[in-house]
Amino acid sequence: MGAGTDDGLTALADGLGIDAADPLLMTALTHTSFAAEHGVDSFERLEFLGDAVVGLVIAERGFRELDLQEGGLAQIRQATVAEPALAEAARGLGLDTLVRLGRGEEKSGGRDKDSILSDAYEAVVAAVYLSCGMDAARRVVLTTLAARFAVEASHPGASDLKSRYQEWAEQSGRGTPVYEVEATGPGHAQRFVATVYVAGEVAGTGEGPSKKAAELEAATAAWQTREGEHHA
Repeated sequence: MGAGTDDGLTALADGLGIDAADPLLMTALTHTSFAAEHGVDSFERLEFLGDAVVGLVIAERGFRELDLQEGGLAQIRQATVAEPALAEAARGLGLDTLVRLGRGEEKSGGRDKDSILSDAYEAVVAAVYLSCGMDAARRVVLTTLAARFAVEASHPGASDLKSRYQEWAEQSGRGTPVYEVEATGPGHAQRFVATVYVAGEVAGTGEGPSKKAAELEAATAAWQTREGEHHA
């Protein structure tokens, strides 16, 4: 690892509350392609455990904070821990620059693959859980998935709604919705404003603590406008 990567690893460890020299952390950053080339353990076993920990933490938060029946709670948990959401959280932690990939996976753009990043995120959570305990793992999950949970809790099914809106726009001959996102504020407290355009016209706007959250808000606004016009 180069100096920049070492600095990134130290920053990650400090943010997670785990020792940068903890071997579990390095294993959590090791994809199977790298493991096969270098004869070390990959993050697969940690990923298995982390999947359960992440799911439990989000299910617990939903149970404690939301007055919903099982179906609603399950929908919000599923959307919050979906692959794209975990990959976004992984990028927020800098895992896309730290995950160790084999040569072939590196060349094929593995650092941008949601499947790899979401697995690495779950593995890192498991490493924190095993080394520092459940409270530490819970803090990591709640912090990194707070924005996504808030979106899903305030607009259940919002993630599906964005897909449904795109499907409707394309089927109605309006083309694929285009999202433009602007960031405002300092790096540690950025807010994002998204505008969705359909057929060159503004269809909706939204704001949120992450790019994805802002886009979901914009899609929700556009869908609600569409529904209003449909029933008018």
